[in-house]
Amino acid sequence: MGDRHAWTAAPGVAECARSVLAAALSCAVTAQGGREAFVGAHTVAADGRVLLRVPEDSALLDAAICAPRGEPSAVLEFADAAPVPLRNRIRARLWLAGWCAPEDGHLAFRPTRAVLRRPSGTVVLDLEEFADARADPLATAEARLLTHLAEAHPDAVERLTRLVGPDSLHGAVCVQPLAVDRHGLTLRIERARGDGDVRLPFHTPADDVSELTERMHVLLTQASSASCPRPLLWQRADGDR
Repeated sequence: MGDRHAWTAAPGVAECARSVLAAALSCAVTAQGGREAFVGAHTVAADGRVLLRVPEDSALLDAAICAPRGEPSAVLEFADAAPVPLRNRIRARLWLAGWCAPEDGHLAFRPTRAVLRRPSGTVVLDLEEFADARADPLATAEARLLTHLAEAHPDAVERLTRLVGPDSLHGAVCVQPLAVDRHGLTLRIERARGDGDVRLPFHTPADDVSELTERMHVLLTQASSASCPRPLLWQRADGDR
């Protein structure tokens, strides 16, 4: 069961979907009853179209040729996985249904339906909002930033737990950074059974990595001055000390 927490200043659904799309390294495509996986084969246009480079024998090419224009010819799936090793690493999945057409040496995929699934629920996106939205400015740098925080600064992660309510830390065996966006940092609190996520909002949005550094310093300063809760007992999942 997840923790109760206030998702203060969180990105909107359309922005989250565009961030998943911008940061994804691969996508799975279902077309004409078959399924293919492509790595490093897509880019994203400003209006949300997905431009795909696919081999000549791809079923997606056949679907683009055979499907009547305007009718769904394929479904694209993108998974948003936390870069830090965690249980339940998939943070979101984005599905785009639509049709493809050749365009400047690519297949241009135009979505007719967009669905985002997160732990908080599944949402069908408004296509105009999806097209108008922009990815979070930290989306493509997030993996590097979180990995560095977890591997090089575990002391900072532990200090940030001072900003987390004692109830949320009860039974914790591990705390790791789960996500970061311009609005805040999310920590994953793992327990022997289950886990929960707690969001630490920034005092103002960060529009680039240098601003993120300043926002993190503010959080760490707040954590240093906060009264320390009952010491966090790092335990093995089996309960051994």
